[in-house]
Amino acid sequence: MDILQEAAAFEKAKMSHMSTSDRVVASREAKRLVLAINEIYKKTKDTSLMDVMKRITAKKKRIDIRLKGRPNLGI
Repeated sequence: MDILQEAAAFEKAKMSHMSTSDRVVASREAKRLVLAINEIYKKTKDTSLMDVMKRITAKKKRIDIRLKGRPNLGI
């Protein structure tokens, strides 16, 4: 369950004052973690794994918004 320790470290990591390249790396790391945890979830159906994936995905979405910018819906 080393992947869960990596996920916990990723969740606790500070995401402020990051460069663009750091954000890209963090986004890719989040994707890797979610996919790895998903493989374990498929076998065990443990709901706590789903909760971890949801938290990592939420953090990834915040990073991606910062990278790509918010869409202009009012134009």
